Amino acid sequence: QVQLVESGGGLVQPGGPLRLSCVASGPGSIYSINVMTWYRQAPEKERELVAGITSTGRINYADSVKGRFTISRDNAKNTVYLQMNSLKPEDTAVYYCKYSNYISDYWGQGTQVTVSP
Repeated sequence: QVQLVESGGGLVQPGGPLRLSCVASGPGSIYSINVMTWYRQAPEKERELVAGITSTGRINYADSVKGRFTISRDNAKNTVYLQMNSLKPEDTAVYYCKYSNYISDYWGQGTQVTVSP
């Protein structure tokens, strides 16, 4: 089992920054080979991938966030970060962290990000 706790969400003005964090804990988080991914889900829309990073540092981004968002991780702390810059109203969503190892996928409860004047 893996428990995920996201933090850092909130209300921000358009163009502003926000940094999300997600900490993984539990017996399942000890496996060195894993992928940590951020997803988001806006009201009445499907959940979509935002960015992902493997334990070896391979990264991918959704086209909509390239150049604005940066994903990183601290393996020693089992933590993944999402630095979001130049935020737009369309970035408003609940952001979820997912941890994937060879056993299963695990999801956090989500953190709300609202971009509004």
